[in-house]
Amino acid sequence: MTKPTSHRLPLGPLSALIAVIFFSINDATIKFLSGDYALHQIILIRSLIGLAILLAIIVPLQGGFGVLRTKRLGMHMLRGFCVVAANTLFFLGLSVLPLADAVAVFFVSPLLITAFSALLLGEKIGPRRLLAVSLGMVGVLIMVRPGAEGFNAALLMPILAAVAYALLHVLTRKIGSTESAATMSVYIQLVFVVVSATVGATLGHGTWEHKGGEMLQFLLRAWHTPDAGDWPFLVFLGIASAGGGFFISQAYRLSEASLIAPLEYVAMPIAVLAGIFIFGEWPAPATWLGMVLIIGSGLFVFWRETKLDVVPTPDRPRTRR
Repeated sequence: MTKPTSHRLPLGPLSALIAVIFFSINDATIKFLSGDYALHQIILIRSLIGLAILLAIIVPLQGGFGVLRTKRLGMHMLRGFCVVAANTLFFLGLSVLPLADAVAVFFVSPLLITAFSALLLGEKIGPRRLLAVSLGMVGVLIMVRPGAEGFNAALLMPILAAVAYALLHVLTRKIGSTESAATMSVYIQLVFVVVSATVGATLGHGTWEHKGGEMLQFLLRAWHTPDAGDWPFLVFLGIASAGGGFFISQAYRLSEASLIAPLEYVAMPIAVLAGIFIFGEWPAPATWLGMVLIIGSGLFVFWRETKLDVVPTPDRPRTRR
């Protein structure tokens, strides 16, 4: 692939910022709708709209439907299931957690990517990165406080989501050099549609809606026709899903990963502000400390990987929820 020229470089950071805004709106909107609809009903509607946008607009602009041909269908499906798992776990936690807490804990994913790359791809981790990963995990422990009186088991959901996302990223390193951003985006949306429709067919009757707490209600709630006033939110979710996934992939294709990755952390202050002004959630002192450790460690790990030249290249884009 031809190295990006100087006049194209600004498009990469701009694409990353657009994607972060889309993802942040996606998170806040799903949290807003979580009290009225089942999780997978929201995801199914979002994915159908997102898939329609991809097929009608983005795929034709990226060379037509020929870009959907692939010899790595199984890997696309596996990546899709990782994204579904990451989405389901993250949004279940988000339904009961402050927005900033969920986003901050999820940002442990770069540290997990480093660990999984060593375990699954045989990449070496030096003492500095190992220390950074350890400090990031300390940040998670500060926020989660296992064994403490104020322990919130819901914080385990974004942690597990980060594990699924990290596995997704390892898979992306394997296929990103041969598959386009449009191809990966379409197959992920297809997996979302199939899984969400299956969940709706088996659990959408709502029989088990009241068998657990608020998180399980969000998962098992009976499906129903959306209210007319909620359709603008659902449509915008579809736009955010398609646009966010496409723009973050494009960002990593147009610019060096060392330039793009730190911009993803713009989502953290957006989450804090959205939590305060939309949901009236002010982060606790322990949350602030955990955020600093998690995000600081993640940025250091990425900077260190850049120095060692083991980060994803521009033709190996990341894929977010």
